[in-house]
Amino acid sequence: MTLTTPALLFPAISLLLLAYTNRFLVLAQLIRKLAEEERSLHQAATARQILLLRRRISLTKRMQVAGVLSFLLCTLSMFALFLSLELLGMILFGASLVTLSVSLVYSLWEVTISTNALNVQLQDIEALGGRQSRSGSASRDEPKEAP
Repeated sequence: MTLTTPALLFPAISLLLLAYTNRFLVLAQLIRKLAEEERSLHQAATARQILLLRRRISLTKRMQVAGVLSFLLCTLSMFALFLSLELLGMILFGASLVTLSVSLVYSLWEVTISTNALNVQLQDIEALGGRQSRSGSASRDEPKEAP
């Protein structure tokens, strides 16, 4: 194994961490928006959303920690290979790959929860739409007053 082998992971890990940070910022915006809605109007769907957001925050933290650890191990692997410590470099690179895989599994789990949260939102919108169409049809059935 040469020094360039772990170096090949640097761009991929950097982009992955950027994507994770972006997901975290989106979560922060959602939480702030839900907090504002909760203050103005209590909704049953909001409580379910908050539960899902707590799980997503925890998973995002874990995937970021694993991603950063992967990056660190990859860097240490390169340093060990630079010092001609072949076996240590290979072990650190293997550990880097394992932590990168763990990070990706957490990411997959978070995406699954994210889609569940979107389904909760859609169910709430559908429920509101059903109520509005029923109230709209009732008003259409009533005779209109003459001007």
